[in-house]
Amino acid sequence: MSGQYAPRAETIVDLDALRHNVALLAERAKVPVMAVVKADGYGHGAVPIAKAALEAGATWLGACSAVEALTLREAGIEAPILAWLYGPGEDLSDAIAAGVDLGVSSMDELRAAEGAAIHLKIDTGLNRNGCPPEEWPELVRAARDHNVRAIWSHFASADEPGDPSVDRQAERFEQAYEIAVAEGLKPMRHISNSAATLTRPDLAYDMVRVGIAMYGLNPVPQQEDLRPVMTFRSSVASVKRTRAGEGVSYGLTWIAQQDTTLALVPVGYGDGVPRGLSGKLEVFVAGHRRPVVGRVCMDQIVVDCGDDKVRPGDEVILFGPGDRGEPTAREWADNLGTIDYEIVTNMYRPRVVRRYVGARG
Repeated sequence: MSGQYAPRAETIVDLDALRHNVALLAERAKVPVMAVVKADGYGHGAVPIAKAALEAGATWLGACSAVEALTLREAGIEAPILAWLYGPGEDLSDAIAAGVDLGVSSMDELRAAEGAAIHLKIDTGLNRNGCPPEEWPELVRAARDHNVRAIWSHFASADEPGDPSVDRQAERFEQAYEIAVAEGLKPMRHISNSAATLTRPDLAYDMVRVGIAMYGLNPVPQQEDLRPVMTFRSSVASVKRTRAGEGVSYGLTWIAQQDTTLALVPVGYGDGVPRGLSGKLEVFVAGHRRPVVGRVCMDQIVVDCGDDKVRPGDEVILFGPGDRGEPTAREWADNLGTIDYEIVTNMYRPRVVRRYVGARG
């Protein structure tokens, strides 16, 4: 690629890897799969991701907001979609008209979702949205006159196998289901996220909702055959030699201990490279991992290449699957004390070109 690489920053989204992950998760679950494509498909692009997931066997799509769901409908996607988070007084008429299912956690939300197929959400212990258990019987009774498609909930700690909260939440979920059935409802059930899909097949119920694992990032400690879908790359903009004793970047926090070659890469925190990685970041260039030296700037980072031959135009991998020894999104997250969900989701940036490989048609 030397001398031929054009974009200053690019994310490559491997749709074949995504299809592999969806197929693996569907086989593990052995029930219908909802592919969660909220937050623009975790930064990967909601519409192409949704289409590839459906090709690979997913039968439902999950979107956080009604707007996100409508974006999928406007792209011609006809698969069932669930949207679950909306504010007081939000106009849901377009979503309802488009056949979007709506999550319902309260009497106010039940009224707002009039005319939609609804998924009643019980709070089993995460204590975000979801109907409190003491209000659940009233909500269920009121919902009998509506099209109740499902009841659902969300695990708090399924990514920690063996955590007792998982069984506790499952028990509460069963109790909520029994109340619904006693009131004459016949809903499907779904509670498992990616982590529970991989570790608790007994809790798959009638559908699982897969998010981060679909994008190839493993939410559980055990090894899984998941393939990271996103690669973030740039190219060397310029190369210079600098002498021992010279500092690099704002604050001169790094001083060269010997004469060395520095490669300038035109990406920074304006392109999704967190400033908090200053002094902790490595990139893959000219066949090797190399340290980024000095502070991460808004538009630029500087790479210490020693005495190696590096040229303008050489490809720079900031993170990827790790197959060649390049850094991964998980490595970035570990260095920042966060999770890889945040890393990839933050890659939806105006200056970062998104390119798809493995596309069909």
